Amino acid sequence: MCDQETALYQVASQTMDLIAEQLPGAQVYPSPGLEFTAPELRLIPDDRRLSEVGWYRGSLPSIVQSLGEGVQLGEYFDGQESLNIIMRGGEIRSPQVLEMTPLMTPGGFVVPLGELMSVEPRLGPESIRRVDQRRTLTLSISPADGMTLEETLLVIEEKVIPQVTQWLPPGAQLKISGNADSLKQALGNLLGIFLFALLILTILLWGLFRSFRDALLVILTLPLATVGGLLAVHWLNGVAAQPVDLLTMIGFVILLGLVVNNAILLVHQARTGEAAGLHRLAAVEQALLTRMRPIFMTTLTSIFGMFPLLLSPATGSEIYRGLAAVIIGGMTISTLFTLILLPALLRMGEGHNLEQATE
Repeated sequence: MCDQETALYQVASQTMDLIAEQLPGAQVYPSPGLEFTAPELRLIPDDRRLSEVGWYRGSLPSIVQSLGEGVQLGEYFDGQESLNIIMRGGEIRSPQVLEMTPLMTPGGFVVPLGELMSVEPRLGPESIRRVDQRRTLTLSISPADGMTLEETLLVIEEKVIPQVTQWLPPGAQLKISGNADSLKQALGNLLGIFLFALLILTILLWGLFRSFRDALLVILTLPLATVGGLLAVHWLNGVAAQPVDLLTMIGFVILLGLVVNNAILLVHQARTGEAAGLHRLAAVEQALLTRMRPIFMTTLTSIFGMFPLLLSPATGSEIYRGLAAVIIGGMTISTLFTLILLPALLRMGEGHNLEQATE
């Protein structure tokens, strides 16, 4: 094993100690193991002597393989089945016998292998793992009890990776993969889904009201609902640790479809009253009076339906607690917006509407 690969194992050992320091209780499993317990032979080629006999370093893997398990040269077909043609040397029981093994070179010389490369017995890792043809060491991290994957990933990115990057030998790379990488992809996909759903919702509302302004009034409930969801998660963090995990993000997507319902009821009723001949103020007042009860019914149903998930002390309930908090906080804030701020926005242009009614 070359010095660079030895340094890679040393860095992996230091990284395990650093992870144990930054993530108490986390389990770290190296693959392959970091202890050198398996005997191996290190072959160091003599480039000058190789060139004299007509070989180069690229020829060595096939030469060494032919002295071990053998090299497949082709296939023989006897008319019924194919048989592999393998060239393999005799059994070699010691490094000394390997060094004395004669080799026929392209230059027509028969020289022992020990004249072309030195053979050094030593201990190495129990196995060798490669990714994209590069020697690879993997450290699998299991978070401590009560610590989410997002929290673990944040500590690794902020406190572990910067330090390990300084330890890496030249040419080495560090990469996060597995569930952590899948989490980043899932969050990115979820953001794209949220924006796509928002676009589809805007188009549907525009077609329903036949007015982009009315569609925009309904869409304005979403920012305040999002603020309500974030405030609820922040309040929940004051009681029990609750990061914004994947299910919590899904709660914002669900909120997208819930909070617009009340605004749609109010806007539609107000525009229906205007179409029936009422001036805008009277139409908005009528919409509030006739739609307030359905709005409270749908809001309270959604809120109290989420309370069991938010307050449940059962094991594993923390998985859904963030989702419930987002929906409860978002529905509460959006309802206040719907009943207070949205009627004020609906009355915009009321003076012009009164003049038309007077005429």
